[in-house]
Amino acid sequence: MNKIKVLFLCVHNSARSQMAEAYLNNMGSDMFYAESAGFEPGQLNPLAVEVMKEDGIDISNNSVDNVSDFFSEKRFYGYIISVCDESKAQKCPIFPGLPRRIHWDIADPAGLEGTYEEKLEKTRQIRDIIKEKVKDFIKELKDSQ
Repeated sequence: MNKIKVLFLCVHNSARSQMAEAYLNNMGSDMFYAESAGFEPGQLNPLAVEVMKEDGIDISNNSVDNVSDFFSEKRFYGYIISVCDESKAQKCPIFPGLPRRIHWDIADPAGLEGTYEEKLEKTRQIRDIIKEKVKDFIKELKDSQ
């Protein structure tokens, strides 16, 4: 069976999309192949790296990719899942093959305020939301097969 290709998108490809990609490739590797990219790629968020490491997944060497590059390469996806606010998700180019678009409105760890520990705790909460959404996505697609 061919794997379903999924692209996770957010603004900087620094945290949310990276976590979602890692979880889908970790929990759904039998059925899915995930990538992630951003509209304005930045640097990996150290808080995201740390909270993923706490959950046994190392994203510290992941590349930060630009969605425009993937579009230029004419990559095909079965699903494109944006994990940023909806107004920013509208910037996504139209990929070939008419992939199904899904939007998950998830807070951006880059915008968190407070002490390091407070930001770390909020990033853990964001990680856990993403993990649950990925689990639900896998279950939904497996149930529909």
